[in-house]
Amino acid sequence: MNNLGHILLVDDDDNDLELTRRTLVQNKLANEIVVLHDGEEALNYLFRRGQFNGRPSPDPMLVLLDIKMPKVDGIEVLVAVKKDPLLREIPVVMLTSSREGPDVEQCYRHRANAYVVKPVDFAQFADAVRTIGKFWGVLNERPGKKAQASTAGH
Repeated sequence: MNNLGHILLVDDDDNDLELTRRTLVQNKLANEIVVLHDGEEALNYLFRRGQFNGRPSPDPMLVLLDIKMPKVDGIEVLVAVKKDPLLREIPVVMLTSSREGPDVEQCYRHRANAYVVKPVDFAQFADAVRTIGKFWGVLNERPGKKAQASTAGH
């Protein structure tokens, strides 16, 4: 991994994972994409437990997170990330097929940075992923990055 950072993509649907990964790669919107298949793997990765014990720094620049997953759901992962002082600044985008009002409300209550419903149409799905990647990977300024740039000339 280099200074561009990486995206953590967590989803249990192999088709959605492949389409999301391929769209990000084809549009050169991420240095590396780490793909995981459930919330338990995501928590182990983020907190450097189990098979990810000793995972090198840095943490992901963005987490794309499905809600409905086996073992641990996406909302539980979101809660754990946003409660942790070392991880809470990582943007978490809920990328899910759930349009249920309670899911949306619960995610924002737990400080999700965005909630995007996966379009069913292939082209619309790819466009949504491209937009997410461009905004969070290119346009968005993270707190640490801005602080480093402002102190560099002093």
